[in-house]
Amino acid sequence: MANRGGIKWIWGPVRTLLRKLPESTALLILSVLTGILAGLAAVLLKLAIHGIQSQLQVWHADARWAFFLLPGVGMLLSLLIVRYVVKDNIGHGVTKVLQAVSKNESRIKKHNCWSSIVTSALTIGFGGSVGAEAPIVYTGAAIGSNLARYCGMSYRGMTLMLGCGAAGAVAGIFNAPLAGVLFTLEILLFNLSMSGILPLLLSSVSATLTSSLLLGWASPFEATVIPFRMANVPFYVLLGVFCGLVSLYFIYTTLNLEDRMGKILNPYVRWAISAVALGSLIFLFPPLHGEGYNFLSPLLNGNVVDFGGQTPLSHLLQWRWAIPLFFLAVMLLKVFSMTFTNAGGGVGGTFGPTLFVGAMAGFVLASTVNLIKADSVPVSNFVLVGMGGLMAGVMQAPLTAIFLIAEISGGYGLLVPLILTATISYGFTRIFEKYSIYTKRIAASGELITHEADKAVLTLLKSGSLLETDFQTVHIDATLRELVEAVSASERTLFPVLDSHRRFQGYVSLADIRKDMFRQELYDTRHVYNYMRSAPEYIHVDEPMDSVMRKFEKTGAWNLPVVDDKRTYVGFLSKSQIFNAYRQELKDFSRD
Repeated sequence: MANRGGIKWIWGPVRTLLRKLPESTALLILSVLTGILAGLAAVLLKLAIHGIQSQLQVWHADARWAFFLLPGVGMLLSLLIVRYVVKDNIGHGVTKVLQAVSKNESRIKKHNCWSSIVTSALTIGFGGSVGAEAPIVYTGAAIGSNLARYCGMSYRGMTLMLGCGAAGAVAGIFNAPLAGVLFTLEILLFNLSMSGILPLLLSSVSATLTSSLLLGWASPFEATVIPFRMANVPFYVLLGVFCGLVSLYFIYTTLNLEDRMGKILNPYVRWAISAVALGSLIFLFPPLHGEGYNFLSPLLNGNVVDFGGQTPLSHLLQWRWAIPLFFLAVMLLKVFSMTFTNAGGGVGGTFGPTLFVGAMAGFVLASTVNLIKADSVPVSNFVLVGMGGLMAGVMQAPLTAIFLIAEISGGYGLLVPLILTATISYGFTRIFEKYSIYTKRIAASGELITHEADKAVLTLLKSGSLLETDFQTVHIDATLRELVEAVSASERTLFPVLDSHRRFQGYVSLADIRKDMFRQELYDTRHVYNYMRSAPEYIHVDEPMDSVMRKFEKTGAWNLPVVDDKRTYVGFLSKSQIFNAYRQELKDFSRD
Protein backbone atom coordinates (compact mmCIF):
# COMPACT_ATOMS: atom_id res chain seq x y z
CA MET A 1 0.00 0.00 0.00
CA ALA A 2 2.89 2.33 0.75
CA ASN A 3 4.34 1.82 -2.73
CA ARG A 4 0.98 2.48 -4.32
CA GLY A 5 0.61 5.62 -2.24
CA GLY A 6 4.10 6.76 -3.28
CA ILE A 7 3.36 6.21 -6.95
CA LYS A 8 0.10 8.12 -6.60
CA TRP A 9 1.92 10.95 -4.83
CA ILE A 10 4.42 11.19 -7.72
CA TRP A 11 1.99 10.70 -10.59
CA GLY A 12 -0.76 12.93 -9.27
CA PRO A 13 1.07 16.24 -9.89
CA VAL A 14 2.55 14.90 -13.15
CA ARG A 15 -0.90 14.02 -14.48
CA THR A 16 -2.25 17.41 -13.42
CA LEU A 17 0.58 19.18 -15.22
CA LEU A 18 0.18 17.12 -18.40
CA ARG A 19 -3.55 17.74 -18.47
CA LYS A 20 -2.95 21.49 -18.34
CA LEU A 21 -0.55 21.38 -21.29
CA PRO A 22 -1.74 21.34 -24.91
CA GLU A 23 -2.21 17.72 -25.96
CA SER A 24 0.44 18.05 -28.68
CA THR A 25 3.02 19.06 -26.06
CA ALA A 26 1.92 16.40 -23.58
CA LEU A 27 2.27 13.79 -26.32
CA LEU A 28 5.94 14.62 -26.79
CA ILE A 29 6.65 14.25 -23.08
CA LEU A 30 4.68 11.03 -22.77
CA SER A 31 6.26 9.57 -25.91
CA VAL A 32 9.70 9.77 -24.27
CA LEU A 33 8.40 8.21 -21.07
CA THR A 34 6.61 5.49 -23.03
CA GLY A 35 9.79 4.73 -24.96
CA ILE A 36 11.82 4.38 -21.76
CA LEU A 37 9.23 2.05 -20.21
CA ALA A 38 8.90 0.02 -23.42
CA GLY A 39 12.70 -0.28 -23.59
CA LEU A 40 12.78 -1.48 -19.97
CA ALA A 41 10.04 -4.01 -20.76
CA ALA A 42 12.06 -5.31 -23.73
CA VAL A 43 15.14 -5.67 -21.55
CA LEU A 44 13.15 -7.44 -18.85
CA LEU A 45 11.69 -9.92 -21.33
CA LYS A 46 15.09 -10.65 -22.88
CA LEU A 47 16.68 -11.22 -19.46
CA ALA A 48 13.77 -13.37 -18.28
CA ILE A 49 13.94 -15.63 -21.34
CA HIS A 50 17.72 -15.95 -21.12
CA GLY A 51 17.58 -16.56 -17.36
CA ILE A 52 15.03 -19.36 -17.68
CA GLN A 53 16.93 -20.98 -20.54
CA SER A 54 20.25 -20.80 -18.66
CA GLN A 55 18.78 -22.30 -15.52
CA LEU A 56 17.10 -25.11 -17.41
CA GLN A 57 20.34 -25.91 -19.23
CA VAL A 58 22.06 -26.28 -15.86
CA TRP A 59 19.35 -28.68 -14.74
CA HIS A 60 19.12 -30.93 -17.78
CA ALA A 61 22.62 -30.43 -19.25
CA ASP A 62 21.36 -30.64 -22.85
CA ALA A 63 19.72 -34.03 -22.35
CA ARG A 64 17.66 -34.90 -25.41
CA TRP A 65 14.57 -35.68 -23.36
CA ALA A 66 14.41 -32.01 -22.36
CA PHE A 67 13.64 -31.02 -25.95
CA PHE A 68 10.57 -33.25 -25.81
CA LEU A 69 9.21 -32.46 -22.33
CA LEU A 70 10.11 -28.93 -21.32
CA PRO A 71 8.25 -26.95 -24.03
CA GLY A 72 5.00 -28.54 -22.89
CA VAL A 73 5.75 -27.55 -19.29
CA GLY A 74 6.23 -23.93 -20.30
CA MET A 75 2.99 -23.98 -22.29
CA LEU A 76 1.12 -25.42 -19.31
CA LEU A 77 2.48 -22.79 -16.92
CA SER A 78 1.41 -20.03 -19.32
CA LEU A 79 -1.99 -21.64 -19.79
CA LEU A 80 -2.59 -21.74 -16.03
CA ILE A 81 -1.51 -18.13 -15.54
CA VAL A 82 -3.71 -16.89 -18.39
CA ARG A 83 -6.66 -19.01 -17.31
CA TYR A 84 -6.63 -18.43 -13.56
CA VAL A 85 -4.67 -15.19 -12.98
CA VAL A 86 -5.03 -13.00 -16.05
CA LYS A 87 -8.42 -14.39 -17.12
CA ASP A 88 -8.13 -12.82 -20.56
CA ASN A 89 -6.98 -13.83 -24.02
CA ILE A 90 -3.53 -12.29 -24.54
CA GLY A 91 -2.29 -14.28 -27.53
CA HIS A 92 -1.55 -12.81 -30.98
CA GLY A 93 -0.29 -9.53 -29.56
CA VAL A 94 -0.04 -7.50 -32.77
CA THR A 95 -3.53 -8.54 -33.85
CA LYS A 96 -4.84 -7.60 -30.41
CA VAL A 97 -3.32 -4.13 -30.76
CA LEU A 98 -5.03 -3.69 -34.14
CA GLN A 99 -8.32 -4.79 -32.59
CA ALA A 100 -7.88 -2.31 -29.74
CA VAL A 101 -7.56 0.51 -32.26
CA SER A 102 -10.48 -0.74 -34.36
CA LYS A 103 -12.93 -1.80 -31.67
CA ASN A 104 -11.95 -0.46 -28.27
CA GLU A 105 -10.97 3.18 -28.81
CA SER A 106 -7.28 2.22 -28.43
CA ARG A 107 -7.87 1.14 -24.83
CA ILE A 108 -5.80 -1.83 -23.67
CA LYS A 109 -6.27 -3.43 -20.27
CA LYS A 110 -3.76 -2.64 -17.53
CA HIS A 111 -2.68 -6.25 -17.00
CA ASN A 112 -1.24 -6.29 -20.53
CA CYS A 113 1.59 -4.11 -19.22
CA TRP A 114 3.00 -7.22 -17.53
CA SER A 115 1.01 -10.35 -18.40
CA SER A 116 2.53 -10.88 -21.86
CA ILE A 117 6.05 -10.54 -20.44
CA VAL A 118 5.51 -13.20 -17.78
CA THR A 119 3.73 -15.74 -19.97
CA SER A 120 5.91 -15.33 -23.07
CA ALA A 121 9.07 -15.57 -20.94
CA LEU A 122 7.84 -18.92 -19.60
CA THR A 123 6.70 -20.10 -23.01
CA ILE A 124 9.92 -19.25 -24.87
CA GLY A 125 12.27 -19.89 -21.95
CA PHE A 126 11.04 -23.49 -21.72
CA GLY A 127 11.43 -23.95 -25.47
CA GLY A 128 8.14 -22.86 -27.01
CA SER A 129 8.63 -22.24 -30.73
CA VAL A 130 7.35 -18.66 -30.91
CA GLY A 131 8.73 -15.13 -30.91
CA ALA A 132 9.05 -12.56 -28.15
CA GLU A 133 8.43 -9.59 -30.44
CA ALA A 134 4.61 -9.69 -30.58
CA PRO A 135 4.21 -9.99 -26.79
CA ILE A 136 6.56 -7.05 -26.23
CA VAL A 137 4.69 -5.02 -28.86
CA TYR A 138 1.47 -5.74 -26.96
CA THR A 139 3.19 -4.73 -23.73
CA GLY A 140 4.55 -1.49 -25.19
CA ALA A 141 1.20 -0.61 -26.72
CA ALA A 142 -0.50 -1.28 -23.37
CA ILE A 143 1.97 1.02 -21.62
CA GLY A 144 1.31 3.82 -24.10
CA SER A 145 -2.45 3.34 -24.05
CA ASN A 146 -2.71 3.33 -20.26
CA LEU A 147 -0.43 6.35 -19.82
CA ALA A 148 -2.56 8.29 -22.31
CA ARG A 149 -5.78 7.23 -20.62
CA TYR A 150 -4.37 8.14 -17.20
CA CYS A 151 -3.60 11.61 -18.50
CA GLY A 152 -7.07 12.03 -20.00
CA MET A 153 -6.06 12.16 -23.65
CA SER A 154 -8.45 12.01 -26.58
CA TYR A 155 -8.94 8.93 -28.74
CA ARG A 156 -6.54 10.40 -31.30
CA GLY A 157 -3.89 10.99 -28.62
CA MET A 158 -4.42 7.57 -27.06
CA THR A 159 -4.04 5.91 -30.47
CA LEU A 160 -0.79 7.76 -31.09
CA MET A 161 0.54 6.80 -27.66
CA LEU A 162 -0.38 3.18 -28.32
CA GLY A 163 1.68 3.42 -31.50
CA CYS A 164 4.56 5.02 -29.59
CA GLY A 165 4.58 2.10 -27.18
CA ALA A 166 4.64 -0.43 -30.01
CA ALA A 167 7.40 1.48 -31.83
CA GLY A 168 9.44 1.65 -28.64
CA ALA A 169 8.99 -2.07 -28.05
CA VAL A 170 10.27 -3.03 -31.51
CA ALA A 171 13.11 -0.52 -31.28
CA GLY A 172 14.05 -1.73 -27.80
CA ILE A 173 14.11 -5.44 -28.57
CA PHE A 174 16.14 -5.04 -31.78
CA ASN A 175 18.09 -1.83 -31.03
CA ALA A 176 16.59 -0.54 -34.28
CA PRO A 177 14.84 2.84 -33.84
CA LEU A 178 13.92 3.39 -37.49
CA ALA A 179 12.40 -0.08 -37.75
CA GLY A 180 10.24 0.70 -34.71
CA VAL A 181 8.77 3.77 -36.38
CA LEU A 182 8.21 1.99 -39.69
CA PHE A 183 6.61 -0.99 -37.94
CA THR A 184 4.01 1.31 -36.41
CA LEU A 185 3.38 3.21 -39.63
CA GLU A 186 3.10 0.14 -41.86
CA ILE A 187 1.50 -2.49 -39.65
CA LEU A 188 -0.42 -0.71 -36.91
CA LEU A 189 -1.34 2.83 -37.95
CA PHE A 190 -1.02 2.99 -41.71
CA ASN A 191 -2.92 6.30 -41.95
CA LEU A 192 -1.15 8.06 -39.11
CA SER A 193 -0.73 11.76 -39.82
CA MET A 194 2.68 13.37 -40.31
CA SER A 195 2.55 15.13 -36.95
CA GLY A 196 2.58 11.74 -35.26
CA ILE A 197 6.02 10.84 -36.56
CA LEU A 198 7.89 13.03 -34.05
CA PRO A 199 6.43 11.26 -30.98
CA LEU A 200 7.13 7.91 -32.67
CA LEU A 201 10.74 8.89 -33.25
CA LEU A 202 11.17 10.11 -29.69
CA SER A 203 9.69 6.91 -28.31
CA SER A 204 11.83 4.67 -30.56
CA VAL A 205 15.05 6.50 -29.77
CA SER A 206 14.27 6.52 -26.02
CA ALA A 207 13.61 2.78 -26.06
CA THR A 208 16.76 2.05 -28.06
CA LEU A 209 18.93 4.11 -25.73
CA THR A 210 17.36 2.47 -22.68
CA SER A 211 17.89 -1.03 -24.05
CA SER A 212 21.43 -0.39 -25.26
CA LEU A 213 22.39 1.29 -21.99
CA LEU A 214 21.41 -1.82 -20.06
CA LEU A 215 22.34 -4.58 -22.52
CA GLY A 216 24.74 -2.96 -24.97
CA TRP A 217 24.40 -2.49 -28.71
CA ALA A 218 24.75 -6.15 -29.63
CA SER A 219 22.21 -7.41 -32.16
CA PRO A 220 20.76 -10.94 -32.09
CA PHE A 221 21.66 -11.18 -35.80
CA GLU A 222 25.24 -9.97 -36.03
CA ALA A 223 26.57 -11.22 -39.33
CA THR A 224 29.47 -11.20 -41.72
CA VAL A 225 28.09 -9.20 -44.63
CA ILE A 226 29.78 -9.81 -47.98
CA PRO A 227 29.89 -6.81 -50.38
CA PHE A 228 27.07 -6.78 -52.92
CA ARG A 229 27.85 -8.08 -56.41
CA MET A 230 25.76 -7.40 -59.51
CA ALA A 231 26.22 -11.00 -60.62
CA ASN A 232 24.00 -12.13 -57.73
CA VAL A 233 21.00 -10.02 -58.76
CA PRO A 234 19.21 -12.93 -60.52
CA PHE A 235 19.54 -15.01 -57.36
CA TYR A 236 18.08 -12.23 -55.22
CA VAL A 237 15.17 -12.01 -57.68
CA LEU A 238 14.70 -15.76 -57.33
CA LEU A 239 14.85 -15.39 -53.54
CA GLY A 240 12.10 -12.76 -53.70
CA VAL A 241 9.79 -15.13 -55.58
CA PHE A 242 10.70 -17.98 -53.22
CA CYS A 243 9.96 -15.80 -50.18
CA GLY A 244 6.61 -14.85 -51.71
CA LEU A 245 5.68 -18.52 -52.08
CA VAL A 246 6.84 -19.31 -48.55
CA SER A 247 4.90 -16.27 -47.24
CA LEU A 248 1.66 -17.60 -48.71
CA TYR A 249 2.41 -21.02 -47.22
CA PHE A 250 3.13 -19.38 -43.85
CA ILE A 251 -0.10 -17.35 -43.78
CA TYR A 252 -2.52 -20.02 -44.99
CA THR A 253 -1.00 -22.92 -43.05
CA THR A 254 -0.94 -20.93 -39.82
CA LEU A 255 -4.55 -19.75 -40.08
CA ASN A 256 -5.89 -23.14 -41.18
CA LEU A 257 -4.03 -25.00 -38.45
CA GLU A 258 -5.20 -22.50 -35.84
CA ASP A 259 -8.79 -23.09 -36.94
CA ARG A 260 -8.38 -26.84 -36.66
CA MET A 261 -6.78 -26.66 -33.23
CA GLY A 262 -9.44 -24.18 -32.10
CA LYS A 263 -12.11 -26.83 -32.64
CA ILE A 264 -10.67 -28.73 -29.66
CA LEU A 265 -12.71 -26.99 -26.97
CA ASN A 266 -11.12 -28.50 -23.86
CA PRO A 267 -7.97 -26.41 -23.20
CA TYR A 268 -6.16 -29.25 -21.42
CA VAL A 269 -6.82 -31.75 -24.20
CA ARG A 270 -5.61 -29.13 -26.66
CA TRP A 271 -2.53 -28.57 -24.50
CA ALA A 272 -1.76 -32.29 -24.33
CA ILE A 273 -2.03 -32.77 -28.09
CA SER A 274 0.02 -29.63 -28.76
CA ALA A 275 2.68 -30.54 -26.19
CA VAL A 276 3.24 -34.00 -27.68
CA ALA A 277 3.29 -32.64 -31.24
CA LEU A 278 5.63 -29.78 -30.39
CA GLY A 279 7.94 -31.95 -28.29
CA SER A 280 8.22 -34.47 -31.11
CA LEU A 281 9.05 -31.80 -33.67
CA ILE A 282 11.72 -30.20 -31.48
CA PHE A 283 13.18 -33.62 -30.59
CA LEU A 284 13.68 -34.39 -34.29
CA PHE A 285 14.53 -30.84 -35.40
CA PRO A 286 16.38 -28.94 -32.63
CA PRO A 287 16.38 -25.58 -34.51
CA LEU A 288 12.65 -25.41 -33.75
CA HIS A 289 13.46 -25.03 -30.05
CA GLY A 290 12.57 -21.58 -28.67
CA GLU A 291 13.00 -18.57 -30.91
CA GLY A 292 15.72 -20.41 -32.80
CA TYR A 293 17.96 -17.37 -33.02
CA ASN A 294 20.93 -19.22 -31.52
CA PHE A 295 20.86 -21.57 -34.50
CA LEU A 296 21.01 -18.61 -36.89
CA SER A 297 24.32 -17.23 -35.63
CA PRO A 298 26.50 -19.86 -37.37
CA LEU A 299 24.52 -19.53 -40.59
CA LEU A 300 24.88 -15.76 -40.52
CA ASN A 301 28.64 -16.14 -40.34
CA GLY A 302 28.96 -18.64 -43.16
CA ASN A 303 29.02 -21.84 -41.09
CA VAL A 304 26.66 -24.78 -40.89
CA VAL A 305 25.35 -25.83 -37.49
CA ASP A 306 27.06 -28.90 -36.04
CA PHE A 307 24.20 -30.76 -34.37
CA GLY A 308 26.38 -33.47 -32.96
CA GLY A 309 24.03 -35.84 -31.19
CA GLN A 310 21.22 -33.32 -30.70
CA THR A 311 18.93 -34.97 -33.24
CA PRO A 312 18.23 -38.63 -34.06
CA LEU A 313 18.56 -37.60 -37.72
CA SER A 314 22.21 -36.55 -37.36
CA HIS A 315 23.48 -39.69 -39.10
CA LEU A 316 21.53 -38.67 -42.22
CA LEU A 317 23.24 -35.30 -42.47
CA GLN A 318 26.46 -36.67 -43.94
CA TRP A 319 25.07 -36.55 -47.49
CA ARG A 320 25.91 -33.26 -49.24
CA TRP A 321 22.27 -32.53 -50.11
CA ALA A 322 21.03 -33.45 -46.65
CA ILE A 323 21.78 -30.04 -45.11
CA PRO A 324 19.55 -27.93 -47.39
CA LEU A 325 16.83 -30.61 -47.22
CA PHE A 326 17.05 -30.67 -43.43
CA PHE A 327 16.68 -26.90 -43.20
CA LEU A 328 13.89 -26.96 -45.78
CA ALA A 329 12.02 -29.29 -43.43
CA VAL A 330 12.80 -26.94 -40.52
CA MET A 331 11.46 -24.03 -42.57
CA LEU A 332 8.20 -25.82 -43.36
CA LEU A 333 7.71 -27.25 -39.87
CA LYS A 334 8.37 -23.99 -38.01
CA VAL A 335 4.81 -22.95 -38.86
CA PHE A 336 3.48 -26.09 -37.20
CA SER A 337 5.67 -25.78 -34.10
CA MET A 338 4.65 -22.12 -33.73
CA THR A 339 0.95 -22.90 -34.02
CA PHE A 340 1.14 -25.86 -31.64
CA THR A 341 2.86 -23.60 -29.09
CA ASN A 342 0.11 -20.98 -29.23
CA ALA A 343 -2.70 -23.53 -29.42
CA GLY A 344 -1.38 -25.35 -26.35
CA GLY A 345 -1.62 -22.27 -24.17
CA GLY A 346 1.74 -20.70 -24.85
CA VAL A 347 2.03 -16.97 -25.46
CA GLY A 348 4.15 -15.75 -28.33
CA GLY A 349 3.93 -14.19 -31.74
CA THR A 350 4.59 -14.78 -35.41
CA PHE A 351 7.14 -11.97 -35.78
CA GLY A 352 10.09 -14.05 -34.59
CA PRO A 353 9.05 -17.19 -36.52
CA THR A 354 8.70 -15.03 -39.65
CA LEU A 355 12.31 -13.91 -39.31
CA PHE A 356 13.41 -17.48 -38.60
CA VAL A 357 11.57 -18.98 -41.57
CA GLY A 358 12.91 -16.20 -43.81
CA ALA A 359 16.45 -17.03 -42.67
CA MET A 360 15.84 -20.70 -43.46
CA ALA A 361 14.47 -19.76 -46.90
CA GLY A 362 17.58 -17.71 -47.64
CA PHE A 363 19.88 -20.47 -46.41
CA VAL A 364 18.11 -23.22 -48.36
CA LEU A 365 18.24 -21.24 -51.61
CA ALA A 366 21.86 -20.13 -51.17
CA SER A 367 23.13 -23.57 -50.16
CA THR A 368 21.24 -25.17 -53.07
CA VAL A 369 22.77 -22.70 -55.54
CA ASN A 370 26.22 -23.32 -54.08
CA LEU A 371 25.81 -27.07 -54.41
CA ILE A 372 24.94 -26.63 -58.07
CA LYS A 373 27.50 -23.88 -58.75
CA ALA A 374 30.32 -24.07 -56.24
CA ASP A 375 30.27 -21.13 -53.81
CA SER A 376 28.42 -18.79 -56.17
CA VAL A 377 26.53 -16.78 -53.56
CA PRO A 378 27.29 -15.63 -49.98
CA VAL A 379 25.14 -17.65 -47.59
CA SER A 380 25.15 -15.08 -44.79
CA ASN A 381 23.80 -12.37 -47.11
CA PHE A 382 21.01 -14.61 -48.32
CA VAL A 383 20.06 -15.57 -44.76
CA LEU A 384 19.62 -11.89 -43.85
CA VAL A 385 17.88 -10.92 -47.08
CA GLY A 386 15.59 -13.93 -46.75
CA MET A 387 14.49 -12.62 -43.34
CA GLY A 388 13.55 -9.32 -44.95
CA GLY A 389 11.82 -11.04 -47.85
CA LEU A 390 9.57 -13.11 -45.62
CA MET A 391 8.74 -10.16 -43.39
CA ALA A 392 7.69 -8.21 -46.49
CA GLY A 393 5.40 -11.04 -47.59
CA VAL A 394 3.92 -12.33 -44.33
CA MET A 395 3.54 -8.95 -42.61
CA GLN A 396 3.02 -6.97 -45.84
CA ALA A 397 5.48 -4.41 -44.50
CA PRO A 398 8.35 -4.06 -46.98
CA LEU A 399 9.83 -0.86 -45.54
CA THR A 400 9.94 -2.32 -42.04
CA ALA A 401 11.59 -5.44 -43.43
CA ILE A 402 14.20 -3.53 -45.42
CA PHE A 403 15.30 -1.16 -42.68
CA LEU A 404 15.03 -3.63 -39.79
CA ILE A 405 17.43 -6.05 -41.47
CA ALA A 406 19.67 -3.18 -42.54
CA GLU A 407 19.84 -1.87 -38.96
CA ILE A 408 20.37 -5.20 -37.23
CA SER A 409 22.99 -6.37 -39.74
CA GLY A 410 25.23 -3.46 -38.78
CA GLY A 411 24.88 -1.24 -41.82
CA TYR A 412 23.31 -0.69 -45.20
CA GLY A 413 25.59 -2.85 -47.31
CA LEU A 414 22.62 -5.09 -48.13
CA LEU A 415 20.23 -2.26 -48.96
CA VAL A 416 20.01 -3.00 -52.71
CA PRO A 417 19.36 -6.76 -52.40
CA LEU A 418 16.99 -6.11 -49.50
CA ILE A 419 14.93 -3.67 -51.57
CA LEU A 420 14.91 -6.05 -54.53
CA THR A 421 13.95 -9.18 -52.62
CA ALA A 422 11.47 -7.53 -50.24
CA THR A 423 9.69 -5.71 -53.06
CA ILE A 424 9.35 -8.85 -55.17
CA SER A 425 8.19 -10.93 -52.21
CA TYR A 426 5.66 -8.27 -51.18
CA GLY A 427 4.34 -7.83 -54.73
CA PHE A 428 4.13 -11.59 -55.33
CA THR A 429 2.25 -12.16 -52.07
CA ARG A 430 -0.17 -9.28 -52.76
CA ILE A 431 -1.19 -10.88 -56.04
CA PHE A 432 -2.75 -13.75 -54.10
CA GLU A 433 -3.39 -12.27 -50.65
CA LYS A 434 -4.53 -8.73 -49.90
CA TYR A 435 -4.04 -8.86 -46.14
CA SER A 436 -1.16 -9.66 -43.82
CA ILE A 437 -1.21 -12.45 -41.27
CA TYR A 438 -2.10 -9.82 -38.66
CA THR A 439 -5.01 -8.23 -40.52
CA LYS A 440 -6.59 -11.10 -42.46
CA ARG A 441 -9.02 -12.25 -39.77
CA ILE A 442 -9.87 -8.72 -38.63
CA ALA A 443 -10.56 -7.68 -42.21
CA ALA A 444 -12.82 -10.71 -42.72
CA SER A 445 -14.96 -9.53 -39.80
CA GLY A 446 -15.16 -5.99 -41.24
CA GLU A 447 -13.43 -4.50 -38.19
CA LEU A 448 -10.14 -3.42 -39.76
CA ILE A 449 -9.95 0.38 -39.77
CA THR A 450 -6.29 1.17 -39.35
CA HIS A 451 -5.39 0.58 -43.01
CA GLU A 452 -8.34 2.39 -44.59
CA ALA A 453 -8.53 6.18 -44.33
CA ASP A 454 -12.34 6.37 -44.60
CA LYS A 455 -12.85 3.91 -41.77
CA ALA A 456 -10.12 5.50 -39.70
CA VAL A 457 -11.79 8.91 -39.96
CA LEU A 458 -15.24 7.45 -39.28
CA THR A 459 -13.90 5.84 -36.11
CA LEU A 460 -12.85 9.26 -34.85
CA LEU A 461 -16.50 10.34 -35.05
CA LYS A 462 -18.57 9.49 -32.00
CA SER A 463 -22.34 9.27 -32.28
CA GLY A 464 -22.74 10.89 -28.86
CA SER A 465 -21.13 14.12 -30.05
CA LEU A 466 -23.37 14.24 -33.15
CA LEU A 467 -26.62 13.40 -31.36
CA GLU A 468 -29.46 15.90 -31.93
CA THR A 469 -31.91 16.17 -29.05
CA ASP A 470 -33.89 19.34 -29.83
CA PHE A 471 -36.86 17.48 -31.30
CA GLN A 472 -40.31 18.05 -29.80
CA THR A 473 -41.64 14.66 -28.71
CA VAL A 474 -45.33 13.70 -28.72
CA HIS A 475 -47.27 10.90 -27.07
CA ILE A 476 -48.64 8.20 -29.32
CA ASP A 477 -52.22 8.87 -28.07
CA ALA A 478 -51.99 12.66 -28.33
CA THR A 479 -54.64 14.42 -30.40
CA LEU A 480 -54.04 16.41 -33.55
CA ARG A 481 -54.57 19.56 -31.44
CA GLU A 482 -51.63 18.64 -29.18
CA LEU A 483 -49.58 17.72 -32.22
CA VAL A 484 -50.21 21.13 -33.82
CA GLU A 485 -49.17 22.79 -30.54
CA ALA A 486 -45.93 20.81 -30.65
CA VAL A 487 -45.36 21.95 -34.24
CA SER A 488 -45.82 25.59 -33.28
CA ALA A 489 -43.29 25.18 -30.43
CA SER A 490 -40.63 23.48 -32.56
CA GLU A 491 -38.27 24.54 -35.33
CA ARG A 492 -37.98 20.93 -36.53
CA THR A 493 -40.04 19.08 -39.10
CA LEU A 494 -39.84 15.66 -37.39
CA PHE A 495 -41.62 14.71 -34.19
CA PRO A 496 -40.58 11.53 -32.32
CA VAL A 497 -43.57 9.52 -31.07
CA LEU A 498 -43.18 7.92 -27.63
CA ASP A 499 -45.33 5.76 -25.37
CA SER A 500 -45.87 6.24 -21.63
CA HIS A 501 -42.47 4.67 -20.88
CA ARG A 502 -40.66 6.95 -23.37
CA ARG A 503 -40.06 4.03 -25.71
CA PHE A 504 -39.73 5.12 -29.32
CA GLN A 505 -42.74 4.10 -31.42
CA GLY A 506 -42.23 6.04 -34.63
CA TYR A 507 -42.26 9.60 -35.90
CA VAL A 508 -44.53 12.15 -37.53
CA SER A 509 -43.34 14.38 -40.35
CA LEU A 510 -44.64 17.90 -40.84
CA ALA A 511 -45.41 17.01 -44.44
CA ASP A 512 -47.76 14.24 -43.28
CA ILE A 513 -49.99 16.54 -41.25
CA ARG A 514 -49.80 19.69 -43.35
CA LYS A 515 -53.12 19.02 -45.09
CA ASP A 516 -54.97 18.62 -41.76
CA MET A 517 -53.22 21.28 -39.72
CA PHE A 518 -55.86 23.93 -40.42
CA ARG A 519 -58.93 21.69 -40.21
CA GLN A 520 -59.91 22.40 -36.65
CA GLU A 521 -62.86 19.99 -36.81
CA LEU A 522 -60.27 17.17 -36.82
CA TYR A 523 -58.26 18.44 -33.87
CA ASP A 524 -59.99 16.25 -31.27
CA THR A 525 -60.96 13.28 -33.46
CA ARG A 526 -57.64 12.41 -35.05
CA HIS A 527 -54.58 11.29 -33.11
CA VAL A 528 -50.84 11.01 -33.52
CA TYR A 529 -51.04 7.30 -34.33
CA ASN A 530 -53.13 8.20 -37.40
CA TYR A 531 -50.11 10.02 -38.89
CA MET A 532 -47.22 8.07 -37.40
CA ARG A 533 -44.62 6.31 -39.50
CA SER A 534 -42.28 3.52 -38.38
CA ALA A 535 -38.56 4.17 -38.44
CA PRO A 536 -36.77 2.13 -41.14
CA GLU A 537 -33.90 1.43 -38.71
CA TYR A 538 -32.78 2.16 -35.17
CA ILE A 539 -29.34 3.35 -34.11
CA HIS A 540 -28.19 2.15 -30.73
CA VAL A 541 -26.30 4.29 -28.25
CA ASP A 542 -22.50 4.17 -28.89
CA GLU A 543 -22.96 2.14 -32.10
CA PRO A 544 -19.80 2.31 -34.26
CA MET A 545 -20.02 4.98 -36.92
CA ASP A 546 -19.28 2.63 -39.79
CA SER A 547 -22.31 0.56 -38.74
CA VAL A 548 -24.39 3.75 -38.52
CA MET A 549 -23.42 4.71 -42.06
CA ARG A 550 -24.34 1.27 -43.36
CA LYS A 551 -27.84 1.77 -41.93
CA PHE A 552 -28.17 5.15 -43.59
CA GLU A 553 -27.04 3.67 -46.91
CA LYS A 554 -29.40 0.70 -46.58
CA THR A 555 -32.49 2.76 -45.77
CA GLY A 556 -31.78 5.91 -47.77
CA ALA A 557 -32.99 7.92 -44.75
CA TRP A 558 -31.62 11.32 -43.79
CA ASN A 559 -32.57 11.00 -40.11
CA LEU A 560 -32.60 7.93 -37.89
CA PRO A 561 -33.64 7.63 -34.22
CA VAL A 562 -31.15 6.72 -31.49
CA VAL A 563 -32.39 4.40 -28.73
CA ASP A 564 -30.91 2.48 -25.82
CA ASP A 565 -31.17 -1.25 -25.15
CA LYS A 566 -34.77 -0.90 -23.95
CA ARG A 567 -35.69 1.19 -27.01
CA THR A 568 -35.95 4.31 -24.88
CA TYR A 569 -35.71 7.39 -27.08
CA VAL A 570 -32.40 9.29 -26.88
CA GLY A 571 -32.35 11.55 -29.94
CA PHE A 572 -31.76 11.58 -33.70
CA LEU A 573 -28.73 11.35 -35.96
CA SER A 574 -28.83 13.10 -39.31
CA LYS A 575 -26.80 12.14 -42.36
CA SER A 576 -26.02 15.77 -43.14
CA GLN A 577 -24.59 16.32 -39.64
CA ILE A 578 -22.39 13.23 -40.00
CA PHE A 579 -21.16 14.36 -43.43
CA ASN A 580 -20.24 17.78 -42.08
CA ALA A 581 -18.37 16.26 -39.15
CA TYR A 582 -16.69 13.74 -41.48
CA ARG A 583 -15.43 16.48 -43.80
CA GLN A 584 -14.03 18.41 -40.85
CA GLU A 585 -12.32 15.34 -39.39
CA LEU A 586 -10.90 14.44 -42.80
CA LYS A 587 -9.51 17.97 -43.11
CA ASP A 588 -7.94 17.75 -39.63
CA PHE A 589 -6.74 14.22 -40.30
CA SER A 590 -4.94 15.29 -43.47
CA ARG A 591 -3.57 18.52 -42.01
CA ASP A 592 -2.22 16.90 -38.85
